[in-house]
Amino acid sequence: MQTITLGQDGPVVTPLCVGTWAWGDKLFWNYGTDYGAVQLREAFEASLNAGVNFFDTAEVYGMGLSEELLGQFMKQIDLPVIIATKYGPMPWRFTGQSVADALTASLKRLQVEQVALYQVHWPFTFFMSQETLMNALADEVQRGRIAAVGVSNYSADQMRVAHQILAARGVRLAANQVRYSLLSRQVETQGIVDTARQLGVTILAYSPLAQGLLTGKYSLKNFKEPTGARRFDSRFSRKGLEKIAPVISLLRELGDKYDRTEAQIALNWLIAQGNVIPIPGAKTAEQAAQNAGALGFSLQADEVAKLEQITRTFR
Repeated sequence: MQTITLGQDGPVVTPLCVGTWAWGDKLFWNYGTDYGAVQLREAFEASLNAGVNFFDTAEVYGMGLSEELLGQFMKQIDLPVIIATKYGPMPWRFTGQSVADALTASLKRLQVEQVALYQVHWPFTFFMSQETLMNALADEVQRGRIAAVGVSNYSADQMRVAHQILAARGVRLAANQVRYSLLSRQVETQGIVDTARQLGVTILAYSPLAQGLLTGKYSLKNFKEPTGARRFDSRFSRKGLEKIAPVISLLRELGDKYDRTEAQIALNWLIAQGNVIPIPGAKTAEQAAQNAGALGFSLQADEVAKLEQITRTFR
């Protein structure tokens, strides 16, 4: 299995990560109605069987249930699992001790003594400065409770500030998790991708299939009014589906060539950008296996360029 290093000297992980936002989430993803712990356990095992052992969660996913489920599943197998989770800088958290306390709670739910990557979920700094926050994270690296520090949804400038503060403590910023897909390329024009390359920071791409739009499942032919989280996304409207039709057509053409699905081609395009790890979600074993199919082949340079060209309007 191909591997990639998070940042310059962080943990070595698979070039694909499993997103667990839907694990335990009832508000957006109907956990407990459409699927449950049994299906998630099967998705977990299917990912490991396919060689993908990198999972991304957060304390707010399912109000902690996502971490708890991961912890339970890990205890039931004898294989190495690499976990990334996130800290939410809530308004009532205004001291460095708040970071330590949140991490303690996450470690307890995950039933581990260390996480590979601990990320700041969003750059909310009204009550806690970046200096306080990053120094608290550096303290946890020194304590051995986190192996690497990451951020999420940080702009290019915010990433530079975090990188500088951590560097003063001898800690490298390992990753920035941002929305990134063929249909969400704003991070390129915002300078986030280039800045990450300059700083040696790995990009973790969440929503890499654009909430399923890049799977080919949604089209004007079988149009239905979107539900759940997708009802807030205008790209699932009739007009939105019409706009992405040429992209899906090219993905299908390349998929036929490589005997892969549209989704697997879309994920492979992200991997082809270099130092980018997609984080598709998986609620079932079938979805987990499908995601893993994005590995084991490489698009040619001209094919990567064609996909780049046809999706420039999404930058």
